[in-house]
Amino acid sequence: MTNSPLSSRVPVPSVTQPPDTDRLVWRPIRLADLDDLVGLSRAIALADHPNYVETREEIAEELGHSYVDLVDDSLIAIDAATGMFVAHGLVIMPPGQDTLVRSILLGGVHPDRRGEGIGRTLLAWENARGLQQLASSDKTLPGWLMLFTEERAASAAQLYAHFDFEPTRWFLGQRRDIADPIPEVELPPDIRLVTFSADYSEAAMKAKDSAFQDHWGSQPTSTEQWNSMLALPSFRAEHSFLAVTDVGEVVGLLITDVVEADWELEGFSSGYIAIVGVVREWRRKGIAPALLARAFQSFRAAGYERAELDVDSDNPSGALGLYRGMGFTETTRQIAFTKVY
Repeated sequence: MTNSPLSSRVPVPSVTQPPDTDRLVWRPIRLADLDDLVGLSRAIALADHPNYVETREEIAEELGHSYVDLVDDSLIAIDAATGMFVAHGLVIMPPGQDTLVRSILLGGVHPDRRGEGIGRTLLAWENARGLQQLASSDKTLPGWLMLFTEERAASAAQLYAHFDFEPTRWFLGQRRDIADPIPEVELPPDIRLVTFSADYSEAAMKAKDSAFQDHWGSQPTSTEQWNSMLALPSFRAEHSFLAVTDVGEVVGLLITDVVEADWELEGFSSGYIAIVGVVREWRRKGIAPALLARAFQSFRAAGYERAELDVDSDNPSGALGLYRGMGFTETTRQIAFTKVY
């Protein structure tokens, strides 16, 4: 918390769309661009993180949120000769802002067009737009510009450093063989595990916000964000579980996504555990291990070969040690870069 609002602390550069050239045309993203964006996103993924790709539905979700203004918050670069999409950017300021105001910079450049200065032009625009978003806030909170890249994408890290972004946090990709023995975990007598259902949705969202309150960069989830996440075809209620007290309070949750398009890239079938959280007062009681064990059993029954998740290497709840104890091993690393105001 600071004494002055972001609007008085953050410099506000002019935000101008890059000029067109005989090689490139720049303009905001349109919803009608979805098919081309899917193709561009897949090409970037195969170069930078070949184990997963964003689905069409995930891209549409990002573009469709009520707090995203595509005219002001997005940019696309199109090859002037061929009409091929060669770069895209999206700058998002999510609504949850209890302890922090975040502007998140997304996007990338087609691998065949790197080294031409397109990424630098795109990031200069995104950086300026992100500052403009932070400066629009009168909240007396820290303001962060944030972006992420896989550790293996070294050229991206070099570009971010040029714009004074600093590596701040490492998120570790984890994987476990479902064929390995699944431990039996004893729960407290006043806790039961239930399969996720719509009846528990609001309570689960509140439990998620409470569980992640002490996690780096985490802010409350809006109802719009929560419902759009659950509406994605990748969400699997049958592989998602809640820890519920004997009075009906949700105190832990595990949310699973299944993206079959990733199976071909990885060479095996898997369930991705997108969220594991336990409300602070209920930690160290075996709830998280029990949720994971239940998910492993569910994955095994469905015939999945692996379980996957990502974890903050400095997670304050000791999650990294928990996952290692449950048989997970590290596979990838993602770096969060930030600038703080």
